Amino acid sequence: MSEIQATELASQYIAQVTGDLERNAKEQDRIGQEIEALQEQLRALQHDHTVLVNIQQALGSASPAAGADTAAAPSVPHQASAELKQSKAKKAPATGAKKTASKKPAAKASSVKASGTAAKPTLVELIRGHLEQESEPRSAAEIAAALTQAHPDRSVKTTVVRTTLEGLVAKSHAHRSKQGSSVFYTAAAASDPAPAEPQQEAAAG
Repeated sequence: MSEIQATELASQYIAQVTGDLERNAKEQDRIGQEIEALQEQLRALQHDHTVLVNIQQALGSASPAAGADTAAAPSVPHQASAELKQSKAKKAPATGAKKTASKKPAAKASSVKASGTAAKPTLVELIRGHLEQESEPRSAAEIAAALTQAHPDRSVKTTVVRTTLEGLVAKSHAHRSKQGSSVFYTAAAASDPAPAEPQQEAAAG
């Protein structure tokens, strides 16, 4: 009897342990899926945060009053840039100087360069300068590697460079092209409508 009871107890323990193992494995799968979902959310938030920081830097280097606008900006990067432009457009009639400055990107670029000589250039300026020097499209990884080599004192991450490039594309300061699964970026061609006006006048005359 004792051997039979021992065998039955052993089989019960085996069944219980097997059930516990199955529940443990299922629980691990469930928690693993939750962790992956949370990591996706975290990556999305980090991406949005980086975009907002880059927009803030770009606007801060262009005009000192940008800080007040970014404080009231919404959490979505595209909406933030759109509303910032609208708010600046509303303030423009009060001072005609701002209105004319917004129509002349060359003047803004010169002021950014002037401030860059006194202070450290922002990542946005470095990326734009690199794109303007390159004649062929460059990927975010290539640009990050070139900037890291040129500025070893700065920490240039590929993800931050890619986010900054997307911000430049949204502002029409750069162009994005896709070759297979890779994405490449080029500097936006400077539009210069001034020479076209005399030709039109000559044609009209």
